Amino acid sequence: MQKSRINGDKMEEKRSFEKNMTELNRIVTELEKGDIPLERAVELYGEGVKLSAICKKQLSEAKIKITEVDGNLPSEK
Repeated sequence: MQKSRINGDKMEEKRSFEKNMTELNRIVTELEKGDIPLERAVELYGEGVKLSAICKKQLSEAKIKITEVDGNLPSEK
């Protein structure tokens, strides 16, 4: 059985969005198989929820940066 790669929110926030999404996809794939013990499924679900929140935060931060850059660019007329 594969051990969790999630060691804490700080580590995931430092990882790239793409790496966090890859890990989230791995978790989803494992859960979708349906052949894992309930305890492991609950553990994976919790990790998935955390990763999902981290990815959402990373996207939100990227959106803010893009908005700031767009606000500082001269408008085209």
